[in-house]
Amino acid sequence: MYRSHVLVCGGTGCTSSNSPAIIEALEREIAKNGLQDEIKVIRTGCFGLCALGPIMVVYPEGAFYSQVKVDDIPEIVEEHFLKGRVVTRLLYDETVDGDSIKSLNETNFYKKQHRVALRNCGVIDPEDINEYIAKDGYQALAKCLKELTPKQVVQIVSDSGLRGRGGGGFPTGRKWSFTAANEADQKYVVCNADEGDPGAFMDRSVLEGDPHCIVEAMAICGYATGATEGYVYVRAEYPIAVQRLKKAIEQAREHGLLGKDIFGSGFDFDLHVRLGAGAFVCGEETALMTSIEGNRGEPRPRPPYPAVKGLFAKPTTENNVETFANIPQIILNGAEWFASMGTEKSKGTKVFALGGKIKNTGLVEIPMGTTLREIIEEIGGGVPNGKKFKAAQTGGPSGGCIPASLMDTPIDYDNLTAIGCMMGSGGLIVMDEDNCMVDIAKFFLNFTVDESCGKCTPCRVGTKRLLEMLDKITSGKGTLEDIDKLEELCYYIKDNSLCGLGQTAPNPVLATLKFFREEYVAHVVDKKCAAGVCKDLLTFKIVKDSCFGCGMCARQCPAEAIKVTDYVAPGKKKPAYNIDSDKCVKCGACLSTCKFKAIVKE
Repeated sequence: MYRSHVLVCGGTGCTSSNSPAIIEALEREIAKNGLQDEIKVIRTGCFGLCALGPIMVVYPEGAFYSQVKVDDIPEIVEEHFLKGRVVTRLLYDETVDGDSIKSLNETNFYKKQHRVALRNCGVIDPEDINEYIAKDGYQALAKCLKELTPKQVVQIVSDSGLRGRGGGGFPTGRKWSFTAANEADQKYVVCNADEGDPGAFMDRSVLEGDPHCIVEAMAICGYATGATEGYVYVRAEYPIAVQRLKKAIEQAREHGLLGKDIFGSGFDFDLHVRLGAGAFVCGEETALMTSIEGNRGEPRPRPPYPAVKGLFAKPTTENNVETFANIPQIILNGAEWFASMGTEKSKGTKVFALGGKIKNTGLVEIPMGTTLREIIEEIGGGVPNGKKFKAAQTGGPSGGCIPASLMDTPIDYDNLTAIGCMMGSGGLIVMDEDNCMVDIAKFFLNFTVDESCGKCTPCRVGTKRLLEMLDKITSGKGTLEDIDKLEELCYYIKDNSLCGLGQTAPNPVLATLKFFREEYVAHVVDKKCAAGVCKDLLTFKIVKDSCFGCGMCARQCPAEAIKVTDYVAPGKKKPAYNIDSDKCVKCGACLSTCKFKAIVKE
């Protein structure tokens, strides 16, 4: 019996911040002090509060150590484990309450969350099937095989109101019922783990922190729909997720939870992992299946839909990681339990990857209907550096932006659709007053142009023309007519593209045109970028009366565009400097160098 359990984040974020070295140092110091039989170190998945990584939590005290370094380990072992004194300087400040430690659930970041899909992330060792079983793992599968018919399982999922978390929001139970209704000698289950949105890491974190829940959920889906084989299509850029998923599948086979005659029920089901090469288009279900088959990942016309003719031309059910992560809990706790969370038409919770201009960068899971204001200001800790919130981009390249005027919008499928946005898979990028919305639209469109598979002309050519128009506008060469043409082309691409990638590619442009049209007009008419982002519209100037003549800016200028003048400002001893706008490359080196704030950009 261990007296202390030390949970150290082993997710990608903390791993990149050197958590493996921290774990090694911790185990070394524990052994050095003869504590290996008293203290157990557990490598977990993501805790969610990525901004504070590497993270270490010590139980039973619940001490939440943040931004831990290897050099901190000897002090933690000596003070905390040997002397029983918490190292307060390393504690997450919101958990410190005088001489006591507050529960993580009492902090602003966690108290409004409700973790269903993320329930085991940061809690268990994802590479130990016994820890998953101890948290009711595989009980839902056993219940299905021993107590429920396939039709009853589909009905429970339908009654729960679970909708696909991959972006489209299609009712999961209905999708399962379509596959179940089709007779075939072979059916498949596919998990879409090809998470390609910039700034999104929801699915990766579930696979890293709780891979067995996906294995269990896919087996349940197989039973409900009549499938005996499943594939997880995961990005090769997710090495930790891939390794843990493969290990989970091996452990499940060893325990008789995958393979032949599971739980003596006569039900056979097995899983395979297929690696994607990082093509964004393979997040689209038909392109994903084409890739699994060994072909170039391109979308197929629909109908026929995958429930009729999917993987290897057989009936197939495809859901993303987060959708599957909800299934075991729905089966165990009942449809009513899940449906009691969220809103009337958007049940349950939603996982978001918070990024951009936000204090608490990380992973959050909130009930549907939580407002954007609550997510940004309370859970996210607000916009740092005293800046004003400007907008939040939801759904990445396929989504739209929510302006500050709509911060009190409840986040669910229907409310976002009503304002011209979409849920997407769950990326949520926060922007402040220093962001140019035209540039943001160009950023996402540039990504889409690169990722277009090229199969259909509206997407292949249309998105390229959109990007050219945005380049023209941000370089100060656009006209008001270009803005109208931009909008017209957006709708053409949406209406005529073959798959969801092309159909949603114009969304960032349309959303920024809807809520920030004045910025487009300013770029065209005034030739100004108010946020000072678009380089072609920028001018760097030295305010001569503020210049002390130190010459630091001139020494830093790579273009030798800054020269001394004959002018000496009142009260100054040295001549001021001037920027030659014809030579200036607008790199901003002078602005960041001047400690007297004598340089401005206009």
